[in-house]
Amino acid sequence: MPCTTILVGKAASYDGSTIIARNDDSGAGSYTPKKYAVVHPEEQPRIYKSVISHVEIELPDDPMRYTCVPNALSGEGIWAASGVNAANVAMTATETITSNPRVLGADPLVCYEPADGDKSEKAGGIGEEDIVSITLPYIKSAREGVIRLGSLLEQYGTYEMNGIAFQDVDEIWWLETIGGHHWIARKVPDDVYVVMPNQFGMDEFDLADAFGAQNEFMCSADLPEFIEKYHLNVENMECVMLRNISQTGELQDKDENDDCGQEVDDTNNETDSSDGTYTSIICPRDIFGSHDDADHVYNTPRAWFMERTLNPNSAVWDGPDADFTPVSDDIPWCMIPEKKITMEDVKYVLSSHYQGTPYDPYGNYGDKSLRGAYRSIGVNRTDFMSAIQIRPYADEDSSAIQWLAFASNAFNVMAPFYADIDETPEYFANTTGEVSTENFYWSSRMIAAMADASYKKSIFHIERYQEHVMAKAHQIINRYDDDLTKESDIAKRMQIKREANREIAKMVKKETSDTLSKVLYELSNQMKNSYARSDA
Repeated sequence: MPCTTILVGKAASYDGSTIIARNDDSGAGSYTPKKYAVVHPEEQPRIYKSVISHVEIELPDDPMRYTCVPNALSGEGIWAASGVNAANVAMTATETITSNPRVLGADPLVCYEPADGDKSEKAGGIGEEDIVSITLPYIKSAREGVIRLGSLLEQYGTYEMNGIAFQDVDEIWWLETIGGHHWIARKVPDDVYVVMPNQFGMDEFDLADAFGAQNEFMCSADLPEFIEKYHLNVENMECVMLRNISQTGELQDKDENDDCGQEVDDTNNETDSSDGTYTSIICPRDIFGSHDDADHVYNTPRAWFMERTLNPNSAVWDGPDADFTPVSDDIPWCMIPEKKITMEDVKYVLSSHYQGTPYDPYGNYGDKSLRGAYRSIGVNRTDFMSAIQIRPYADEDSSAIQWLAFASNAFNVMAPFYADIDETPEYFANTTGEVSTENFYWSSRMIAAMADASYKKSIFHIERYQEHVMAKAHQIINRYDDDLTKESDIAKRMQIKREANREIAKMVKKETSDTLSKVLYELSNQMKNSYARSDA
């Protein structure tokens, strides 16, 4: 799925929370209705079978309850997408990413092959349809999520390139798949945010740590050998001693007969001149990723805009002397934000249509030929946005808040829900294939379509809608947080969280209905059979 992800470390967020957020976008020319659901342990299968790949996976006998945002329509699998389990561990899966033909030639994707004559069916690997369902119910930390999914990838393989985020109250880990069976993962530094726009993202990886202490890096067991065997390291760093990384993660001395015959840049390679050892730092984006023309239209502009918004003074982003442009291949994977990042900031960047730049498709300024030149972040076919906030100052069973928005982010609102729950509000859970104003998904999609078609007249209604819902949502959460601090009984605390979530859903339904009425009125006044003369 074409999506956009932002990850915020606990020291980079406004309240010390870890935050993982992602837009889930349907493929071109389609929409996928979504709903908000809870999966109870008794509902979790013990033998999982994928609809797309037909792979069968035996699952553990002790699943936890978890929330998710699955497809509302049956037939194409679960596609659980994003959620939080009863241990307050969250994940979002997946961000579709790119790779290059050399990687895919070295470790081909594991694709389903149907039966053909005497040839038996061959199951494929795992993919976005499956990953949350086979991982989230069984992990008790973000690190455990990486370990479990990494093992599943090595065993079953995958039929697509994906990035996956894992989160607990202390850590965020980001995992990227490499070909059919390989993977890397990095702990997001606490003081940074990460942007991921459908492109292999990591620009720095420490192999020595991955094969040693694993404080901040993990990967598949044979990654150095894989890189060397298939000549994947295209960096100007032939002297990087990948094969000299021991199983303990220590770098062995350079062999005198293994000199590549060129000067080594001490800055880039961090050579230790005292003992002749070489760095284990590689750039996965260059080795495993892609930098083609399609990236420059579809992917890199999104990273450029998000970092331009959150770090406006840290680099030159515009003009002939810009450090980074929408087509730059070296936009940082992570940055320390100039200000602490709020939930409103997360929503804003994931709603972007390049407002304030010449590339805004709704703009009426600058060079007209540039409008809509790049793929926006908030697009018409966004199905949902999930932003999960795990708060260190709240009690464990109320620390995780899952913010949800449906349809195009440029015109929608996001609502927060306590995630450690045993039910979800009807307005968010009852999505069907039938268009209806009785659920949030279809109401949001109708608002987006009407507001887009009457943009100049409707945008101020949208702005007020977004401001009112966010303010009221914060008020409700603050009030129920206070109620929860006064109650220790587990059953009563669950009831308080149910009441809070219902109140938020009720508020959102009222504000959404009111906004739908307003944008319908504005669009109706633009009908071609509208006339100024009145019958009165």
